[in-house]
Amino acid sequence: MPASVTIDNQRSSEINSARQELSLAREESDRLFEILLPQFLYERPIAERHRVIFYLGHLDAFDFIQICREGVGVTSREPALDALFQAGIDPDSNHLPVDLPSDWPAVDRVRDYVRQARQAVDRYLEEAPGDAIYMALEHRLMHLETLAYMFHNFPHTTKVQQQPSTPLTGVHATPLNDDWCTVEGGEAVLGKARDGSFGWDNEYDEHRPVTPAFRMQQFKVTNGEYLRFVSDGAPLPAFWLRSGDTLHYRGMFESVPLPLDWPVYVTLREAQAYAAWLGKDLPSEQQFHRAAFGTHSPCSRQYPWGNSPPNPNLGNFDFKRWDPEPVAATPGNESAFGIRQMVGNGWEWTSTKFRPFSGFAASPHYPGYSANFFDDQHFVLKGGSPRTAARLLRRSFRNWFRPDYPYVYATFRCVEN
Repeated sequence: MPASVTIDNQRSSEINSARQELSLAREESDRLFEILLPQFLYERPIAERHRVIFYLGHLDAFDFIQICREGVGVTSREPALDALFQAGIDPDSNHLPVDLPSDWPAVDRVRDYVRQARQAVDRYLEEAPGDAIYMALEHRLMHLETLAYMFHNFPHTTKVQQQPSTPLTGVHATPLNDDWCTVEGGEAVLGKARDGSFGWDNEYDEHRPVTPAFRMQQFKVTNGEYLRFVSDGAPLPAFWLRSGDTLHYRGMFESVPLPLDWPVYVTLREAQAYAAWLGKDLPSEQQFHRAAFGTHSPCSRQYPWGNSPPNPNLGNFDFKRWDPEPVAATPGNESAFGIRQMVGNGWEWTSTKFRPFSGFAASPHYPGYSANFFDDQHFVLKGGSPRTAARLLRRSFRNWFRPDYPYVYATFRCVEN
């Protein structure tokens, strides 16, 4: 078979796969918007972010801009709406948006724009560069998580109640006694090799720093453990509510008595304070990689459990649940050093500032994606949450937020150096 035919067949297979993934991601985003009662689409559940109506247009605007306008050179029929919905904002409590609901188009106008954008994307998908397609796909998947925690911040009465896919277990559990695991010294594989598969610019290049031995908590810090810190005077995390003498966890669709064996969701500042109170440290990005993907041999793993792709039995990720599950669940999700759930059930804060790796080059298609945040004001998170898509669980993927941002599904664990 001629090489050109092989290349064409490979391209056709990749496009079909991307088309299917994009279709599933659209379905997931459409279901997500249906959760919110229509009268609240122009509300802003988080002061630092746009109103919901922006995101209704933004996901498909980004798809059209990257795939059609920039990727293929298609002239837009709606340049004003492209500009309006093109870019989000960095959530910063010191610089809040001040727009009004009246500044935004009517919802029917936005939905018509979305329909046109999708038609154009479907028409020109085969002509678009692969990087543009996967950039649009992963951008949408990332926003599915952003929107989830935004909607989490809405009162329960604003949402269409849904039956959870799995029950909210563990609400009466006792605190878990956390063990410490020794992580042997050795290479930590960070970053991504330039192997032709898609990656965001901040993932490159792959490098292998030697990491000294350290000890790490086997489980993420639980609500039960953090409760002792609160009892010693620390403020309540954003996901906790006090009702009389009882503490509750504020779930997506209901509040439940505080589940003591679920991971605690906190800001970096709160995680740092807890670690200092315990006399411990937070792990660096390098230590996280060594603990999650390292082994007792020179080989490393693609995931903590091995090299097989993620599946629902291995962890709380890929839209499996709206809320956490016990930190000791999914025993198959364990690293070579016996550390549980380093992927899923909550992103994990690291002590590492979000900075470029050696060899970094800004993406020509989205030059500000990472470079705008190399400001020493953002810190790296690793792992993934219940609402993190499977393709974003790859070893090299990096998340980042400001240290005082309280809304993200982020937890932590401590280390002894």
